[in-house]
Amino acid sequence: MNSRRAWLMFGVAAFAYIVAVMQRSSLGVAAVEATDRYGIAATALSSLAVVQLIVYAALQIPVGVVIDRVGPRTLIALGAALMAVGQSTLSVSSTLGAALVGRILVGAGDAMTFISAIRLLSGWFAGRSLPLLSQLLGTIGAFGQVISAFPLAAALHRWGWTPTYLSAAGISVVVVVVVVLLASNSHAATTAPPVRPAWAASVGYLRQSLRTPGTQLGFWSHYVSQSSLTAFTLLWGFPFLSIGLGYGPTAAAALLTLTVVVGAVSGPALGILTARYPLRRSNLVLGIVTTMAITWAALLAWPGDPPLWLLIVLLVSIAIGGPASLIGLDFARSFNPARALGSASGIVNVGGFMASLLIMLLVGIVLDLIDKAAGGTGSPAELYSFGSFRIAFLVQYLVVGIGVVFLLHARRRTRHRLHAEEGIEVDPLWVAVVRAWRRRRA
Repeated sequence: MNSRRAWLMFGVAAFAYIVAVMQRSSLGVAAVEATDRYGIAATALSSLAVVQLIVYAALQIPVGVVIDRVGPRTLIALGAALMAVGQSTLSVSSTLGAALVGRILVGAGDAMTFISAIRLLSGWFAGRSLPLLSQLLGTIGAFGQVISAFPLAAALHRWGWTPTYLSAAGISVVVVVVVVLLASNSHAATTAPPVRPAWAASVGYLRQSLRTPGTQLGFWSHYVSQSSLTAFTLLWGFPFLSIGLGYGPTAAAALLTLTVVVGAVSGPALGILTARYPLRRSNLVLGIVTTMAITWAALLAWPGDPPLWLLIVLLVSIAIGGPASLIGLDFARSFNPARALGSASGIVNVGGFMASLLIMLLVGIVLDLIDKAAGGTGSPAELYSFGSFRIAFLVQYLVVGIGVVFLLHARRRTRHRLHAEEGIEVDPLWVAVVRAWRRRRA
């Protein structure tokens, strides 16, 4: 455990996840081109991203069950292969139906990658390093968004649709080769074959994880923290920045890259805080979500075009939500046995993507309704105006607000079980702060 070969496995997992994030976010930088290529409105455009996330979210639990049985190596390779086929299909598509098939395949392959990578790390690393390494994996993987924001966007404008997405498919083929040649499920895989549980046992692990309040707390933590960033970077951020605020494609790509840089800085910091204060993880999540809500309100309520500094503050706040969502996976690890970790991680990982697809779909519907009410033509300049986005982005408060309510309920049940089973009582945060302040004075 934690050996030199373990770090090789970390490198393989990180490479696979970087490419998966690139494939996942590759449509966001082409939102305007896709509107023209397929002749579609905002709702239809959002369906390309939404169907991808529906498939992703729907497969998380089945993938988690399969991981517990066959191990992560097979699923990472299979996921990369599916994404290669999906991007190849998208590259030659000329109709919305064919594009949907391509994004479905990308979503299916993407669904197999992250939780498999997390499970691969748990087979090679142990101890308090796991929360930090999970954050590090998420941070490194986010650089796939940089690839889509700059090289992929540049290739799209220079070479066109088909060569760009065929090139993206080729990168996933490289992932398949690397995983097949180098990856092993765990440190014991080189000396003994893995013990595979029966399918009935795997389903039993899933039921056990679903009933665990800590898993539910992880689900809702993931739901509320990741969704704003994912909906923004995966689809609506690029048209909002480039057209709605008038920054243009180059500046929009640079601003989206800022979220990756912030994630790279905040991810390890959150990993350290998570490992050091395990009983205050939900407070971290709630604090970050509250900050996002405040900054969104300030930007959307700003009279006229918001200043650049306020936009940067917003991007920083939602960017921190990305690594914050990984705290949900840490809840899954803490409150479930190792044999059920795949199932629990799959359940948790549904949360953020379910909320994201709801936000993306609702934003697209609202944009179309506003455009039709104003007698618009559906052109990108009218469809993606800042005034329309100012109203459409309000749907986040409904989606995330519901999640916060359920998060608080799951936290109460988790703390009750923790007290009943282990005798650990978690006081409200303000009580703990006052007690620490008094100790320091004494």
